[in-house]
Amino acid sequence: MMLRRHLFLLALQSGRFDAAIEMVRAAKKAGQVRSAALYIRQGKYTAVESPGGIYLLASITKPMTATALMLLADRGELKLNDKVSKFIPEFSGADRAATTIKHLLTHSSGLPDMLPENEALRKRHAPLKEWVALTCKTKLLFAPGSEVRYQSMGILLAAEIAERITKTPLRDFLAKEIFKPFGMRTASLGLGGRTIPTTEQCEVTNNDDWNWNSPYWRNLGVPWGGAHAAVADVAKFLEAFLKKDNGILKPATSASMIVNQTAGLNEPWGLGFMVKPGTFGRKCSGATFGHYGSTGTVAWADPKSDLVCVLLTTKPADSSRANLLGPVSDRVAELAG
Repeated sequence: MMLRRHLFLLALQSGRFDAAIEMVRAAKKAGQVRSAALYIRQGKYTAVESPGGIYLLASITKPMTATALMLLADRGELKLNDKVSKFIPEFSGADRAATTIKHLLTHSSGLPDMLPENEALRKRHAPLKEWVALTCKTKLLFAPGSEVRYQSMGILLAAEIAERITKTPLRDFLAKEIFKPFGMRTASLGLGGRTIPTTEQCEVTNNDDWNWNSPYWRNLGVPWGGAHAAVADVAKFLEAFLKKDNGILKPATSASMIVNQTAGLNEPWGLGFMVKPGTFGRKCSGATFGHYGSTGTVAWADPKSDLVCVLLTTKPADSSRANLLGPVSDRVAELAG
């Protein structure tokens, strides 16, 4: 009798998130999105829809890059309050001298999200070193540490610091030191040796040879948005920060990344992670952390309810965040109770 009751309760629990999965299936069936994969885990129960595809994660890459910097901090190779110019001497002049690594990881550096030369760089397939050189010279939008304003170029310089310290390309460092230890077998910065047709294609509206589906962009491996992975491996990344000890970062380091590090400024940010309450499901607790991606992706975890949710799609976030990413996240949080 006890076994029968246990199996009955297990069946009820495993079907808890069916309504969220049905939302994703309905969106695909209606042509709202070409491809989408959903992964939900709460406690011992997991619900998955279309787990096999490899997606371009876009800005979910940012906390992955931040993790590389924090691992180097744990090893004594850098400190969060180190000036950026200590490692990148050419990043100098005016307010740049006050910019710290922490500013880079919390979007409070004063650097722009994208360079004024962004489109020109893409059109001529510029290597990342050119992006770095221009970022070192670009005008700061505000004094470092005075406000929070989303800045992909800050993450670029953080990655450059990691490469100069390790003398290793970031894609190789992430593969060896982060992805492999976390069990993220499909994860790579850049294509990781894959061909583009073996990945899910973003629903872009132009045929430029530098768009999200182009060999240039997929192979460039930008540290602010160039990672690829299947949905379950993105979940493994989040799971590592739910554990008190993930075996890679010091427990205190992991904990520091997923809480507000910009107290007193206009918006809360963790170290690489979005932590602003209400950013994900409306029913999520204030401890929820994660990130959205412009290619139509979202990944978040709520420590209070031991809940992980990852939704990867091919529909750009400017049209899928309000119609799919947000509503599914809301539903998952509601169903989790």
